[in-house]
Amino acid sequence: MNKDLTVGKPETVLWKFCVPLFGSIIFQQLYNIADSFVAGKFIGENALAAVGNSYEITLIFIAFAFGCNIGCSVIVSQLFGAKKYREMKTAVYTSAIASIILCILLMLAGILCCTKLLYLIRTPDTIFADSKLYLDIYIFGFPFLLFYNVATGIFSALGDSKTPFIFLAISSTSNIAVDILFVSTFDMGVAGVAWATFLCQGISCILAIIIVLKRLATIHTDGKVAFFSAQLFKKIAVIAIPSILQQSFVSIGNIIIQGVINGFGSEVIAGYSAAIKLNNLVITSLTTLANGVSNYTAQNLGANMVSRIKEGFKAAIKIVWILCIPIVVVYILANHWLIQFFMNEPSEMALLSGIQFLKIVSPFYFIISVKLVADGILRGAGLMKPFMIATFTDLTLRVILAIILSSQWGYIGIWCSWPIGWSIGVLLSVWFYRKKFCTLHKQ
Repeated sequence: MNKDLTVGKPETVLWKFCVPLFGSIIFQQLYNIADSFVAGKFIGENALAAVGNSYEITLIFIAFAFGCNIGCSVIVSQLFGAKKYREMKTAVYTSAIASIILCILLMLAGILCCTKLLYLIRTPDTIFADSKLYLDIYIFGFPFLLFYNVATGIFSALGDSKTPFIFLAISSTSNIAVDILFVSTFDMGVAGVAWATFLCQGISCILAIIIVLKRLATIHTDGKVAFFSAQLFKKIAVIAIPSILQQSFVSIGNIIIQGVINGFGSEVIAGYSAAIKLNNLVITSLTTLANGVSNYTAQNLGANMVSRIKEGFKAAIKIVWILCIPIVVVYILANHWLIQFFMNEPSEMALLSGIQFLKIVSPFYFIISVKLVADGILRGAGLMKPFMIATFTDLTLRVILAIILSSQWGYIGIWCSWPIGWSIGVLLSVWFYRKKFCTLHKQ
């Protein structure tokens, strides 16, 4: 059901809208966690390392899917909030056409460049073949990932966060069962893990697109709806391109860091692969909540209700901190069990490196959550330049520090680069939010 985010108490509105988003991304992350779990438990430590190694490259593709989601979602939210329904439908169709072209280009790039990227990040010979196999299958399933993200962006723009949650709850739990079936029964190895994700994401994507089209058909518009608008495409691109660049540079930074980690051997790679899955579960979930804040901001900006944005910021901080408390406690107290969850008989080095990552990084989830909420408001308001500055500062610091500190403290130095980069990034994001929001508020 479509929901107007411009009415009601901001905290209540955000709770009702963002909690299903949080649940959705938890289930979406289960895809990756299931892949690592099945690879580590049913195939072996090298398979876990291969899936984890490939995952850093898949994040580049995810970055484009995320950017398309945000670009479409923010503009559609603004038009929905302003009740410009004809233009809103045109924005949806324009996003779809642009996404088709982008998808073709990315698949070609993936087919041509992924092997070179695996060499570039110094993938060990013991996991190279499985890493390449996983990536090849992933690339052919990319259209499902991309268009599912565009569809969920439209759902969010219309104030509906429950429908994506239902889709992901069903498809992600099915993915676990299919993963185990393909690997343990059909003995397909890493290929089975990749094909299971391909199949389940494909079904989710098709169903999501069908329901989006039906939902749009229920919204009455006067006059003929255009299928493409250069003006709306430009507006979408202004939001989407910086978001894609942000996520892409984060992915490239992570690939560089993965290359540094690969120098410590397959045991550390396996430990990092397990820990980073758990870390990404949290960061991606918080990012999705921030996307909800972007939709909230965009709808209220479209309706010219700027004063509600400041209230929304405070409410969103409260929500993300409440969600961070149990996560941080579990990651600190149960880290040994969580890392072991991904491996049958982990080596001492693999287990230790993963545990140390969680101990060092997880307390700073309270810091990064504030940055992500501030970024969500900047993005929803179309203030992409400050958003990019804060993000690139955080990323650049993390990459540089990972390289420098690893030479002094080993892989522990790499883990320490996360908290330092996040802490400086949050100062910039909050400063930009306060500066830009005050300007908007006066206007």
